[in-house]
Amino acid sequence: MKVVILCGGLGTRLREETEFRPKPMVPVGGRPILWHIMKFYATHGHREFILCLGYKGEVIRDYFRNYQWNTSDVTLRLGRVPQIRYHTQHDEDDWTVTLLETGENTATGGRLKRALAHVEDDDFLFTYGDGLCNVDVGRSIETHRRSGNLATLTAVNPEGRFGDITIDSGKVTKFHEKTASSSPINGGFMVLNRSIDSYLSGDQCMFETDALPVLAAEGKMGAFEHDGFWQCMDTFREQQILEDLWKSDRAPWKIW
Repeated sequence: MKVVILCGGLGTRLREETEFRPKPMVPVGGRPILWHIMKFYATHGHREFILCLGYKGEVIRDYFRNYQWNTSDVTLRLGRVPQIRYHTQHDEDDWTVTLLETGENTATGGRLKRALAHVEDDDFLFTYGDGLCNVDVGRSIETHRRSGNLATLTAVNPEGRFGDITIDSGKVTKFHEKTASSSPINGGFMVLNRSIDSYLSGDQCMFETDALPVLAAEGKMGAFEHDGFWQCMDTFREQQILEDLWKSDRAPWKIW
């Protein structure tokens, strides 16, 4: 199953880092948080990625173009017939990464709509390039397929400063973006059906405020409730939380 990851936002609340690189490239334990997200999905068996690029997308392009070079021991033969021989095989050899330019000013729903051209199956995985968790991806897919919903989000319970939701018998009945509440919130790590395309109006469509509330009102959005670890990285403090977990070998998302 393909994994679509939004990587194009400005990340203004983490300006200490994002002035120089897109937020998905901010490091945790010496690797971009994007790598951790992809490694997490790959460990669950999902190794085909579509990265929706925007702000400073060239940094992400360079990272993957030079991935083999930067992670391997190599022998170079110089001269008129140069050769490169790689000695190291890494666990990411079977990843497929589509680098999709979606525009610096495109909204989240617009980025997703553009990515659908590269999704062949009915269902696919979707998340943001700035959060980590230890959700059971396989069970979330099963829940989605049993429900018949067009969207199944992972519902988590951190401090309330994100879009909160009301859940009734596994259905999301209301979706409110960024309200102060103790209710479960949208933690990303979604399973979506390609039919969601009809809810995405174009480049200026905000997935969270234009599409999700309509899906909830129509009873077409479900929730997979996750009471384990989840942490976004919107601020320097949150980046340090993830960094400290990694350095202390207590990173819950590290399942590989």
